[in-house]
Amino acid sequence: MNDIFYLSGVVAILSTVMAITRRNTVHALLYFIVSLLSVAVIFFILGAPFVAALEVIIYAGAIMVLFIFVIMMLNLGPQAIEQEKQWLSPKTWIVPVILTLILIAELIYLLTYAKGLSGFRAVGPKQVGIALFGPYVLGVELASILLLSGLIGAYHLGRRGKAVEEGKSLGNTRDNENNPPSEGESQ
Repeated sequence: MNDIFYLSGVVAILSTVMAITRRNTVHALLYFIVSLLSVAVIFFILGAPFVAALEVIIYAGAIMVLFIFVIMMLNLGPQAIEQEKQWLSPKTWIVPVILTLILIAELIYLLTYAKGLSGFRAVGPKQVGIALFGPYVLGVELASILLLSGLIGAYHLGRRGKAVEEGKSLGNTRDNENNPPSEGESQ
């Protein structure tokens, strides 16, 4: 059991370092997904299968899809087509596939051969909910306010970028129906 824990830790560290050092955004996302999956394996080993499932569903699933949508919305132009051709080469996928295969082998071993985790108690959804909305309710609320402020900031940054793209400034837009042009302006 300790061997799998340390192997998952090494895979998490290596894939996180690779995610940080990659210049290519898609490669960094692949390594980041592998890192999140290895952290989920660590949670599973430590007796928290519910947290491991949340790690896979929320982080490796939903947030990575959001990152991919952001990359797609950037629309880098004609040079992006050549870049995508490079991404599809098998050489690009070797290291992420190796790290993922290590994690899959660990997970198969855990699910088939390691029947009981000695010294660990499984934590269920009820205990997580009681802890989050009991003594840690302030931390949960602060995290939700932080996420909401990030969402509002991203909206305003995107809106400002769109207005600049269209040649408008946000403070000087006016509704032509309600505000007739002044003496010097023409319609």
